[in-house]
This record gives sequence, C-alpha cells and structure tokens, in this order.
Amino acid sequence: MTDKPAKSHGRLSQSASLQPRELMTDRPRLKGAWTAKVLTLFPETFPGVLGASLTGKALKDGLWALEPIGLRTFGTGKHRQVDDTPAGGGAGLVMKPDVMGRALDMALAGTPSDPVKWPRVYLSPRGKPFDQRDAERFAQAEGMTLVCGRFEGLDQRVIDHYALEEISIGDYVLTGGELAAQVLLDATVRLIPGVLGNAESTQEESFQNDLLEHPQYTKPAEWRGHAIPPVLLSGDHGAVAQWRREQAEALTRARRPDLWAKHQDNKG
Repeated sequence: MTDKPAKSHGRLSQSASLQPRELMTDRPRLKGAWTAKVLTLFPETFPGVLGASLTGKALKDGLWALEPIGLRTFGTGKHRQVDDTPAGGGAGLVMKPDVMGRALDMALAGTPSDPVKWPRVYLSPRGKPFDQRDAERFAQAEGMTLVCGRFEGLDQRVIDHYALEEISIGDYVLTGGELAAQVLLDATVRLIPGVLGNAESTQEESFQNDLLEHPQYTKPAEWRGHAIPPVLLSGDHGAVAQWRREQAEALTRARRPDLWAKHQDNKG
C-alpha cells in the first residue's frame, strides 16, 4: 500500500520553466499568488535578500512567487552573445533586441496585456524615480515583469515595442539592474496582504501622506541617560498621535523639503 499524495484543494499552481526542475528550489505557490518574473544575466543572484525575513517566509509559504529568467538562454551563437557595440559608435555594449525580445516573449506569455494588471518595468538610471506610490500600484497588480539592464543599457526598440516602464531607484549608476530589482520587489512584496502579518504596520510608515515617519522608542525607559519622551508613556492615545504627527512634520520639513511641499499641496 502506498501513501496518496496530499491534495492541494485547488490552492496551488504550477508554472513551466526553461530551467530543469532539479536545479530549482521548489516552493508551493498559492493559486493566483502575486508573481515577479525577472529577466537577468545573473539569475543565481535571486532571491538574494528577498529570501530572508518576512519576504522570504512569504515566498516559502507561496504568498508570492519569483521566477528569475536567465538571458544567456536566449543568446546568439556559440557563446550565447547577449550584447553588441552601439550603433553610431561609442564605448561599451548594448543589450541586443533579438535576444531580449525572445526572452520577453517567453516571460510575458500567459500574462495580462494590461499594464495595470501586469506592469512591465525596465530598471534604468534614466527612469522615473521609484516611490511608495509605485510600490502600492505594483502590489495591487497580479504580478509584474522586470528587466535588469547591463552594460550601456537596452536597445531602445525593445523599450518602445513592449512599452516598458522605465524606473530608477536613485540618481546614481549601478553595474546592473539586479540590486534595483530587489529593492523594488522588497518595497512591493511587503505590501501584499499577509506578508507582514499586521496590516496596520504599513499605515504609519515614512512616505504615507508624504511625511517621514516619527521617531520610535522601546524599553528600557531610560538608556545611557536618554529617556523615552514622557508623552509616549502617558497612556493618552490622542496626545501620542498628536506628538507623532508633529514629529513627522518637523522631520519632513527639515530633511525633505520636496516631500514637505508635496504634503502641503495635497493638504491644501
């Protein structure tokens, strides 16, 4: 007599992959789970930090799914070439449109064509600055496809053909888009219901209402001559809320005048 396989009751899903199963770490995936497909020259760098802490536990539990797609698989010639010299001359190399096109066709197969339901993002230093509203927008989608750039970037025709949304995580240049993709995914995945456990923990964070978060304290009440502000120990919830608001506004005015201006505009 053999044991019967456990039933999934329709809660788990499976997806095809170009990578052999024995080379992957299988994880259960809840049906309809938010999914990130990441096109990269270095699929071995994922999940990286996303495999730790709460995002890692949620990944293991199937609350979200991660599919790194190695670009070398789609390369041309004996050496699986993925790049070539820039048209018009210049230094560096540019990622080839035929290679990226094949990779994107595979990655986008079976996903919604509506970018609201399934954003298509190219991590690029010339892109729109990533912010909390983007993370909220991405978390409300069914999933997303991310393209990690390398070298001098991606052939513009690919960006135009697939209507890729260019996103930057800051005014600096990285050697590739993998770290940027992990930053974006961390900010997004933590907003997926069930990942943090306590939904209220996202309601008083920095950038809510265009304000930085207020200072935080915990026990002991006094440490090396520094005491917790008495109002936080008063038990007066109204006074605590007012103090936190005033602190958030003061910090934002001092450190982020750009955010303070946005807050004032929205408030007005």
